[in-house]
Parts: sequence; C-alpha cells; structure tokens
Amino acid sequence: MRAVLELARGHATGAVQRAEDIAARHGLPPNYLVQILIELKTRGLVRSVRGKEGGYRLARPPAEVTFGDVLRAMNGAVFDTPALASGQCPPELQRVWSRLQTAAESAADAVNFQQLVEEGAEKERMFYI
Repeated sequence: MRAVLELARGHATGAVQRAEDIAARHGLPPNYLVQILIELKTRGLVRSVRGKEGGYRLARPPAEVTFGDVLRAMNGAVFDTPALASGQCPPELQRVWSRLQTAAESAADAVNFQQLVEEGAEKERMFYI
C-alpha cells in the first residue's frame, strides 16, 4: 500500500520512481519491494519504465485505483475465511461471514488513492499552534 501511495503521489507529474528509492524511504528491502511491484504490474495496477531514468508508475489515475484493487492483487481477496466454504460451518454463521466479506469489500472499494493523496496533502498544509 505504501508503494502504491508513493506512486499515486507522483502520478500528476508523470514521475517515474525507482523501487530502490521507495524502499529506502520506507525501510523495506529493495528486492522484496521489486517482487511486490512485479505482482502489481502483472495485475495491471503498475507500469514499469525501462532505461536509465526508468522505474515504476501507476498504470491508471489514482482515482481509479482502490484500496480493494491492491488488496485483491496481493492477497486474492479483500476478506476471506475458510468458514465460507466449510460444510461444517452452520448456515447462520456462514451468512454472518458473508455479510462481513461484503462489508469489507465495499469499504475497501470505497477508498481510492486520489483520496489518500489529497488527505496527505491536506495534512501537510495544516498549521499547528
């Protein structure tokens, strides 16, 4: 999520960001972050740019990339539990698990990275007395 937020912050300027730079800013192992970015690229959320000035950028505008998109790209689902597929889970519990899954999906899809970029920019503009 942190890497996607970094890419979203640079999207308006068309900035390409190196994985090593993002990793250093967030204290992540560069090789680990590259693997994440490759997975996000495979899922169509990130593009790579080759060459000396290469790196990564979002494949779509930040307003079109949701928190849920990234969770699904990395985890396969926003929310999952074995109870939904278990024949041993009582139907009334399965209905509750299903409602929780629907609520989590809706909440994750309601937040896009443009909102997060704007929220972060608003905090930077605030003055504290």
